[in-house]
Amino acid sequence: MELRGGAYHIGGVQASRIAELAGTPVYVYDAVVIGRQAKRLKKAFKGTPTRFMYACKALTNLAVLRHVRSLGLGLDTVSIEEVLIGLKAGYKPEEILFTPNMVPFEEYRQAAKLGVEINIDSIPVLERFGSEYGGSVPVCIRINPHIMAGGNERISTGHIDSKFGISIHQLRHVERVVKTYGLRVDGLHMHTGSDILDTEVFMRAAELLLECAALFPNLRFLDLGSGFKVPYKPEDIATDVEDLGQRLAARIQAFNAERPVPVELWFEPGKFLVSEAGVLLVSASLVKQTTATVFTGVNSGLNHLIRPMLYGSYHGIANISRPEGRKRIYTVVGYICETDTFAWDRQLPEVQEGDVLAFLNAGAYGYSMASNYNSRLRPAEVLVKDGKAVLVRRRESLEDLLATQEEADLETVTAAPIPA
Repeated sequence: MELRGGAYHIGGVQASRIAELAGTPVYVYDAVVIGRQAKRLKKAFKGTPTRFMYACKALTNLAVLRHVRSLGLGLDTVSIEEVLIGLKAGYKPEEILFTPNMVPFEEYRQAAKLGVEINIDSIPVLERFGSEYGGSVPVCIRINPHIMAGGNERISTGHIDSKFGISIHQLRHVERVVKTYGLRVDGLHMHTGSDILDTEVFMRAAELLLECAALFPNLRFLDLGSGFKVPYKPEDIATDVEDLGQRLAARIQAFNAERPVPVELWFEPGKFLVSEAGVLLVSASLVKQTTATVFTGVNSGLNHLIRPMLYGSYHGIANISRPEGRKRIYTVVGYICETDTFAWDRQLPEVQEGDVLAFLNAGAYGYSMASNYNSRLRPAEVLVKDGKAVLVRRRESLEDLLATQEEADLETVTAAPIPA
């Protein structure tokens, strides 16, 4: 979102106009920003064969997935539902990586039938997969490197207490399972967490994967996950992907020079691609002054954007109704019957009831983590592409909320009983 000519614009379209036409709350995504981020990654890693698999758990809207695919990116999924959505969006099975965790084995069977790349992160599942499929279906293996990484312990996934991955110290056991069942291992995977600023973390992970790769001569790829940090505050520093690209290119080239089957480098960017592309537009419903604070209440809450409450995440806020007004200090809160505070003591141009506020960096883990808590409805979504704002998900209705519920009279048992 940019301020131009005294008005905020998203992808060249005036933000206030989008709010007027779509109503609030509404998520708005800028296709140009997604394309810019994808182009930056490709340029940074042009020195070695690299594939980028969009981590769609960040944002699974079909229109966004189709746009991401048009940019030449694959898809990283973590549930069989995400796999099916990816296929519906036009992805081919070979363009999809399935990386579940603690799921029923039936999801692995479905994935094998669909023909997507399967990533296994536990020895019991590896054994069961081997007993059912042997070497007929290739697999990737997710390794836990025991590296603490990321800006928050709740988004670090590679440490010793993490539920994700097979411990790097269990590789001898993995070798036995692979040999016993004749498994065809074509990839190794490692993801240490999100918001990783230090490129040295990626280099350490890469070295560990390269050591493991010696055990699997037929590997096609090494997947380093992602975790690239994006700036949330003006003074924030982002991951230097250009530096990382140069360093990894040299290391992978040296590795491939000594190997009969060269490996491709894979990454799974999610937040890096869509975070800065997304804005959540809301309306101020009340300005309330107490003995200690001036609150601005909005027609949204943790049911639409939970990250500030769940992770303590910072999101920039702009008053798009009066961008150049006199600034005052507000605590911005939601309408949920919980403490759903978006921001404490934030300087904003003076807010009046009805003003439209914009939460920035809301493209990743915004709508995808939204809920119907307090029986509130989820918002609409708009994609701005080629200078046009298009509604890509309508706002929910009360009928949507009730659609899956059955009216049952427990006194007369008029509804169909659950079979014994």
